[in-house]
Amino acid sequence: MADAELEEIRRARLAQLQQQGPRGGGPAGQDGGEQAQQRRQAEAEQRASILTQILDPEAADRLGRIRLVKESRATDIENRLIMLAQSGQLRAKVTETQLKELLGAVAENQRKEEEEQKIVISRRKGGWDDDDDLLDL
Repeated sequence: MADAELEEIRRARLAQLQQQGPRGGGPAGQDGGEQAQQRRQAEAEQRASILTQILDPEAADRLGRIRLVKESRATDIENRLIMLAQSGQLRAKVTETQLKELLGAVAENQRKEEEEQKIVISRRKGGWDDDDDLLDL
């Protein structure tokens, strides 16, 4: 689909959701849940639309396979890509190679954070030990 077609679909869906919002349709207790559900669905559609605009088909396929294995990593990568697109740092569609580089950078950052969180316990040699008391029996 062309960018103009995607934009038109997005506008139509947003207008539809805005019309449904104020009227409601069920008991008062279900209104908030339905509106939240619609809002989440609209956000998911918007994310999907942005990602189709900024990702090559091969890169989108790889991201989909990553989502099957680890949902949180795919969401993190999507958030980063959307942030880069919104800030204007992406000039062209992201290729599979560029996506691999981004994945490598994210993995390296996570490794560094894990290394910083390690706690090292070193025991002194020749110190007192509870087992030494048992030898005197």
